[in-house]
Amino acid sequence: MHQTTIHFPDLRLSPRDGHKLRGYFSRLFGAASDLWHNHESDGRPIYRYPLIQYKVVDRQPMLIGVGAGAQLLVEHFLEVRELEIDGLRLPVHSKQVKSRKVEVGVNGNLHRYRFANPWFAFNQHNYQEYQDKPVQERQPFLERLLTGHILAFYKGVEHWEEEKILVNLLEVHPLMAKFKNQPMLMFRGQFVTNARLPEYIGLGKSVSRGFGTVCAAAAGANLSGFPGKGP
Repeated sequence: MHQTTIHFPDLRLSPRDGHKLRGYFSRLFGAASDLWHNHESDGRPIYRYPLIQYKVVDRQPMLIGVGAGAQLLVEHFLEVRELEIDGLRLPVHSKQVKSRKVEVGVNGNLHRYRFANPWFAFNQHNYQEYQDKPVQERQPFLERLLTGHILAFYKGVEHWEEEKILVNLLEVHPLMAKFKNQPMLMFRGQFVTNARLPEYIGLGKSVSRGFGTVCAAAAGANLSGFPGKGP
């Protein structure tokens, strides 16, 4: 799979500015391709995994493209000379691009990741299902949701996984985060899985705005949740 990452190392934004990045680049390039915004010409949403994602990670703005989205970022990289956030023009004096082939899928090894931005796990249906569950059943429920989000990403990049995906959530902490000015239950933490995931890819809801961004985490994961793993 092809992935392109564009960083703006000299700029600093708020984590909640991901949707403003999306709005800016959609206005700039969206007429040429709906991959920049995932909407039809009449404004109706296109329901698919976003192939271009806008993120602020550790206050640094970045764009992530996968598949056809990766190629679009390469084609327009040199045209990005400024960002406009809340009417303020921010000159881009430095930008870094990395474009490469990355491997995805189950490969027999275990990989540890952390959520660099809050994981937006729920839709309106499974949120109530989560709330109704006893406390001891909530983590397994979240692990099933995360497995589904990994499968949705694989489907979005046209990777059809035949092996079973295993997920073990670690050190997961709930938090309330703003989404469209409304507080929503989301999660921070880490997880171990046998699925390979590209750095900075998003899992869950609203990944185009930066939610659910995953990064590689330190080694030494607790593997006791996997059959045949751990002590």
